[in-house]
Amino acid sequence: MKYLSYKDKLTNLYNRRFFEEELQRLDTKRQLPISIIMADVNGLKIINDTFGHDKGDKMLIKAAKILDNVVRKEDILARHGGDEFVILLPQSDQTTAEKILKRIKKATQKTENEQIPISLSFGVATKTQKSEKIEDILKKADDAMYQNKLLEGKSAKNKIIQGLLNTLSVKSSETKEHALRMIELAHDLGKDKGLPSSELDRLSLLAVLHDIGKATISEEILSKAGKLTDEEWEIIKKHPEIGSRIAASTKEFALIAEEILAHHENWDGSGYPRELEKEDIPYLARIIAIADAYDVMTNERPYSAAISQKEALAEIESCSGSQFDPELAKAFIKMIRSLKKEP
Repeated sequence: MKYLSYKDKLTNLYNRRFFEEELQRLDTKRQLPISIIMADVNGLKIINDTFGHDKGDKMLIKAAKILDNVVRKEDILARHGGDEFVILLPQSDQTTAEKILKRIKKATQKTENEQIPISLSFGVATKTQKSEKIEDILKKADDAMYQNKLLEGKSAKNKIIQGLLNTLSVKSSETKEHALRMIELAHDLGKDKGLPSSELDRLSLLAVLHDIGKATISEEILSKAGKLTDEEWEIIKKHPEIGSRIAASTKEFALIAEEILAHHENWDGSGYPRELEKEDIPYLARIIAIADAYDVMTNERPYSAAISQKEALAEIESCSGSQFDPELAKAFIKMIRSLKKEP
C-alpha cells in the first residue's frame, strides 16, 4: 500500500509526494551537485479539447515512457502535476543534466511525423553549494521551463495542427490539392470583392483549415460511399465546432475560429451548428462555403462523381439566396466564367 501511495496511477511513475520526500532526503552535501529537470507537455489542452481526455492521457503516458527510457537508474523521475514531469539528478552537474536533456530531445524528435507528436518544454537548474535552498533550485528550473514553454508552445501547437491536417488527408478526400484549389478559388473571389490583403491572408488560412475538425472523425464515416445514417450525420455535423476549438487554441489560428465554426451555415438559416442567417454569418465563411461547394462538385469524391463546371455553376445559382449569399454567388459565377474556366 505504501508503494502504491508513491505511484502515479496513469503513468506508473513516482508521484509528487514521493518526489518531495526524495528531494528532502537527497538534499545533502554528499549528493552535490544536484540538478533538477522540469518538463512540461506542450499542446495537451488542444489534444484534450479535440480528441478528449483519453487521447490526452495517452499523450502523457507516451511522454512518460520517453522520459523513463532516457533517465539513469539513480535518477528520480516523477509526474509533478497535470502535464508536468520532474527529474532529480543527484551527483550531477549542469553539463551532465544538459547531456540527459539532449537525449530526451532526440527521443521526442523521433515522434515528429506521428499523428500526435510529443513536444516537451524544459527547464534545468543545479544546486552546487550547501547553502543554496533546494526549493529555490526547483523554482529556478520551473521558471526556466515556463520561459521555454513560451517559445516552444507555439511551435508544438502548429506541429499538432499540421499533424491533424496530414491525418485528415490520409483519412479522407481532403487532400493537399483540394486545399490549394480552395485557396485559389477563395482568394480570387475575395480579391474580386475588394478585400484588403489582411483579409485575403485570413481567407487563405481558412481555406486550408476550414475542415480540420474532420480529423477527429473515423475514416469509415469520412469515406463512406453510401448514404450516412442519422447518427453518422450528427457526428459529421460536429466538425465545425471541433475545428473552431482547435483553431482557438493557438494565437495565430484563433483569428479564423469563428469562420471555421460558421462555414456550414446557410444564407436562409437552415445550416449548422447555430442556424445563423444572412449577414450574421461571417463574410469569409460565406466565401468559403461557395468555393468549397464548387470544388467538391467538380472533383470526384468517394460519395459523389464529379460534374462539369457548367453544372456546378448552375447548382450554385439555384442555391443562391438559400444556401449561399446571393451577391457572392453571383460574383463567383461571373468570376469563373470570366476566367474561362468553364468549357
